[in-house]
Amino acid sequence: MTTVAARPSLATRLTALTKIVELGPGRLEPKLLAEASTLLTRAGERLKLSSEHTVVALAGGTGSGKSSLFNALSGLELSPTGVRRPTTARTHACVWGLEGATPLLDWLQIQWRHRFSRSSALDKGETQLNGLILLDLPDHDSIRALTDNEADRLIGVADLVVWVLDPQKYADASTHRRYVTELAGHDAVTVFALNQADRLSAEELAELVIDLNDLLRREGVEHPSVVPTSAATGRGVDSLKSVIAAAVSRRRAAIQKLEADLHRLEQRIAETMPVGEALSAPSTVDDARRLGLTDALCDAVGVPAVGEAMENVYAERSMSWVGWPYPRWIARLRPNPLKALRLQDVADGIRGIASGAVSAQSAEVVNAVQALADGLSSDMHPVWRSSLNHAARSQAAKLPKALTDDLSEVAPRLDRVPGWWRLLKVWQYALVAGLVLGVAWLVTGLLFAGQAPLGVRLLGDTAALPWVGLMMAAVLGLGALSGIAARNFVELGASKERERLEREMRRRVSAIAETSVVEPVERELGRHHAFYTAMRALAS
Repeated sequence: MTTVAARPSLATRLTALTKIVELGPGRLEPKLLAEASTLLTRAGERLKLSSEHTVVALAGGTGSGKSSLFNALSGLELSPTGVRRPTTARTHACVWGLEGATPLLDWLQIQWRHRFSRSSALDKGETQLNGLILLDLPDHDSIRALTDNEADRLIGVADLVVWVLDPQKYADASTHRRYVTELAGHDAVTVFALNQADRLSAEELAELVIDLNDLLRREGVEHPSVVPTSAATGRGVDSLKSVIAAAVSRRRAAIQKLEADLHRLEQRIAETMPVGEALSAPSTVDDARRLGLTDALCDAVGVPAVGEAMENVYAERSMSWVGWPYPRWIARLRPNPLKALRLQDVADGIRGIASGAVSAQSAEVVNAVQALADGLSSDMHPVWRSSLNHAARSQAAKLPKALTDDLSEVAPRLDRVPGWWRLLKVWQYALVAGLVLGVAWLVTGLLFAGQAPLGVRLLGDTAALPWVGLMMAAVLGLGALSGIAARNFVELGASKERERLEREMRRRVSAIAETSVVEPVERELGRHHAFYTAMRALAS
């Protein structure tokens, strides 16, 4: 027994269908998914079985002469025939070349007592039929068929189906509605035998053949193969046998049947999920959208406001450490600018970061997430748009708390005093001391010039007073310059602290957004892209 070597195109399409079935739940109709799964199972089983045998099923309604035609094709009275009622209760099989066919017959569930071999027929010039498994199915419209789906099952799995029609019921609605309309794309593996042709005149038969061809084309069979036959007289039996022999000799009917089934299923799926421009939709979240989401979430948390408040508090706190002491002492006599600006409340708010008091605005968080999903899914099928929105919002309820908890760890240390503040304060108080000493020298010199004891007289040397005044002016200048320089450095330091805080908060917000929003969205975008890539491969 050999294995059917499927063409790469068929293997690719079956792989694509497998992907569609994997990604389809919740997006495709359950009925379509069930049919696709059934087809994959059937294809896998059929391709593992004998490629040297072609299963041809004779199907038809009551009174079509199907069993008689089966006997005529096999050359033996294998299947019972009847006039008033269907007599084929179970499928009969005639095999030309039995070697390797048993596993296939087992798969078809043909009972052993209904299996017949025509190996001896190979000695009678019928070698072209070697590999044929001919099935005589139960009548699909019989009373038994209402409770037994054997005919439907075998019609679905046969490699080639020969529909046996009679002149009176060739347009029977039960056959055309249930079966023929499902044959679109199955032209290569479907044959129509217009049986009992002996009951018609040549003109009637020609007219009926034309009418049947027109009817089949209207129902989607583009190139119908119609063979007039008569099991009673043998007319057309050899022609039908030649059509079957051609299919058997090509050893491709099984592949063609699967390809036709795939094509039919692909069309039905495409009606529900047309490929169109679906593959033009993004498969990942681009950097611009990532940045936009981070910006929106930062606004929801209040990162810019916290950074600005921290900068103001940093600058105001520096006033007690840097700057020329005299203006600072004078400022104490005026209202506290920190209170006037309500920056003390802001400072308390920033201190609250350390205790977990930061709170993200839930509504703004949801809006930011929804904006990302809407931007990515605008061109998607509604089903995929809904699934992408669901993926984006899958952790939205937890996102505000996650942001709050994580950002609570980013606490600016408002009690931290930079080392240069302390050094500058020492320097400024040294200048204050120098100025005090100069004033003392100047006062002493003016009050006790030439009259004071030795120590005081030295201080009161009038010749040194101009230099003392110059020293005092220099001290005042240095104090003022150091105060101005200190304010500039403080402002620069406050700006850097703000940038550091905002940068760290943005980094954490971005990391949370990546884990809670971007990753679920990208997984769904990946599924969407994989689904439509598989759809395109299935349609190729």
